[in-house]
Amino acid sequence: MPGATPATEPGRRGGPHDQHRNTRRPRPCHRPHTAAEQGRALPHGPPGPDFAGVDPAWEWEPGLLRLRAEMEHRFLSALRADIGSPRTAEEALADLLVEPVDTGGPSQFLKNRGELWQFREYAAQRSLYHLKEADPHAWVIPRLTGRAKAAMVAVEYDEFGAGRPERIHARLFADLMADLDLDTAYGRYVDTAGAEMLTSVNLMSLFGLHRALRGALVGHFAAVETTSSPGSRRLADGLRRVGAGPAAVHFYAEHVEADAVHEQIVRRDIVGGLLEAEPALDGDVAFGVDATEWTEKRLGNHLFTAWRDGRTSLRTPL
Repeated sequence: MPGATPATEPGRRGGPHDQHRNTRRPRPCHRPHTAAEQGRALPHGPPGPDFAGVDPAWEWEPGLLRLRAEMEHRFLSALRADIGSPRTAEEALADLLVEPVDTGGPSQFLKNRGELWQFREYAAQRSLYHLKEADPHAWVIPRLTGRAKAAMVAVEYDEFGAGRPERIHARLFADLMADLDLDTAYGRYVDTAGAEMLTSVNLMSLFGLHRALRGALVGHFAAVETTSSPGSRRLADGLRRVGAGPAAVHFYAEHVEADAVHEQIVRRDIVGGLLEAEPALDGDVAFGVDATEWTEKRLGNHLFTAWRDGRTSLRTPL
């Protein structure tokens, strides 16, 4: 799970160099085999926002890195098997532009039938992504060159508030959460969110951490920016319908126009510039798009099914 660490002595902050750390052998556990099981368990917390009680030194602890590398390998292998036959980046991106009239997804449900408690659950789940929005994507900047790098910096500049801290998108989402009476601390809902959400956010962190996956991270970014605007419009409409506060509505209203512009830059200059410089990464970009869509569809199906049946989508109710 994000932020999870090996066992340390109860009551201690504990880190890899703590000579008093607990040395008891862990209990045998189920070894996950599917992409979903692998993805939810990846220990990708330390490179992002801090988690209370986690020593920063765990980020580079050799034993944890070996464990993570094995888990990442298993996850990527299972994910490629579940996604199926590889295709081109052009094919993958073209599919993103086709949206059914009735998506049947969570944003459509929330727009038309969602209740306030379901919007609160949605925000709690998405907080694992949106409270660090744009951070993992920024890791690809030094791995890009020329046109792709310049365009990526331009889009990320907007994501980080264009020089205004109150307009950083992660800050805007925190304002949304406060409007919905949710805790705005990053990681607060890690233990509450479902496996589907953990898989989605860990996928982004995995792509961001590895230079070898820079093409997949660009594909992930392209998928997010291309599909964001229509879903954001539906969510903003739904929040207005249930009488949510202005900060809650503003977050999604902001993304309707911003991401419509970003989509063009991402497709033309970031993806186009990357593949112009490194055409061999075409398949990796397509994989990033398809992996993102795969995880998002699983999350959407989970949310829609739970809410349709009148159940909580969380492991523990808010």
